[in-house]
Amino acid sequence: TTGQLGNVMQESSKISWTVAKRKLNKLQPDNTFFSDYDVHLHVPEGATPKDGPSAGVTMTTALLSLALKQPTLADLAMTGEISLTGKVLPVGGIKEKTIAARRAGAKTLIFPEGNRKDFEELPDYLKDGLNVVFANHFDTVMDTAFPAAAAAA
Repeated sequence: TTGQLGNVMQESSKISWTVAKRKLNKLQPDNTFFSDYDVHLHVPEGATPKDGPSAGVTMTTALLSLALKQPTLADLAMTGEISLTGKVLPVGGIKEKTIAARRAGAKTLIFPEGNRKDFEELPDYLKDGLNVVFANHFDTVMDTAFPAAAAAA
């Protein structure tokens, strides 16, 4: 990893790599993506410096999208940290992240279950028209991000 990643984000990227490898091994045991390719995560210098945990599920999903050669839903936004066991952990800034997702045209949002109350406290005009999925575990993120794979399973 290079760029504007603080220590917490570097640790998060390593956890994401481990969780993605384990998940891929369960889904497609013969898929050798993670042993065949080097993956480099770079956050450009012009980006907002990040040193808080909030992108673990996103990084894990992106890695699996590459390995599975399968795009996620086009109108998807997500946030949440991930543990080594795949648990989705709560994060801060739910209001700001909801506003940003709406501005970007996202219609489906994945938030940690631990942030349900934060989302429910938002004004209705921010919540209207959004399909929000609350996840306790990365399996829920997978099922939401890759609905075709979930239907085939």
